[in-house]
Amino acid sequence: MLWQLYAPEAGRRTVRTAYQTDGITWRADYNLLLSPDETTADLSAWVSILNLSGTRYADANLKLIAGDVQRIKPGEGNRGTFGTAGNGLYGATHEPMTFQEKSFGEYHLYTLPRKTTIEDNSTLQLVLFPTARGFAVEKVLVYYGQRDMEYRITPNPQTDAVIGQKASKKVDVYVRFPNTESNKLGMPLPKGKVRVYKTDTGGDGAPEFLGEALIDHTARNETVLALIGQAFDLTADRVQTDYSIDPQGQWVQDTIKITVRNAKKTPQKVIVRENLYRWFNWEITKKSTN
Repeated sequence: MLWQLYAPEAGRRTVRTAYQTDGITWRADYNLLLSPDETTADLSAWVSILNLSGTRYADANLKLIAGDVQRIKPGEGNRGTFGTAGNGLYGATHEPMTFQEKSFGEYHLYTLPRKTTIEDNSTLQLVLFPTARGFAVEKVLVYYGQRDMEYRITPNPQTDAVIGQKASKKVDVYVRFPNTESNKLGMPLPKGKVRVYKTDTGGDGAPEFLGEALIDHTARNETVLALIGQAFDLTADRVQTDYSIDPQGQWVQDTIKITVRNAKKTPQKVIVRENLYRWFNWEITKKSTN
């Protein structure tokens, strides 16, 4: 890159320039290690920086901006896009030094408190914040039989009997925890991938991989809910047992039976989620847990 500057008088000048470059970006990665009873966990976090910009950044001040930063893509003019998720990168090592975080406009700014160098065509990892240890977590089991169904409001009720009858048999496994100071956390979490592990206490004591999920930017005092997979020993069926319609009375009635089966030796708590899908005006007239 070449700049040509004009100075009306001779002399030394201090010049600060700012420009955007493509080919260098970052992401947040998290490791969540569950305790043997799955009620507490440790969370470590780091930043992965990928530099494919074609140049080396030596002794740079590294600042990271996390948030939904809007950037105009080529050919979009001033049209722009709303809600474009992204992270901004300013300036680069693998020393175990954590970032200093602060609010910055509508985003969060993470500053590494020392100069660092990032080589061209390379990836570096930096610790984002010290490992949070022993905070409370909860495993949540959810059966959502219609999770793949597309919901949309139509001008008239959907009266076809077969609508909404295709159902999943899988029970989803989530890990949930509040991002609060009282729960030994309470720091803004940039959008990134969470990998969940659990120590094999009955084997060699190594942490074993249980699943991974993407989390969105999570502010202080919000709740993290990460879908990490589907249960092996829990299955479910969702079937329509009755259907009736009265065109003159303008009502439709569905009877749905959901059966959850547990092959484990211990009881399991499963949340059953059900959407009413035929129209926006509905009510549950009868329910049973038998």
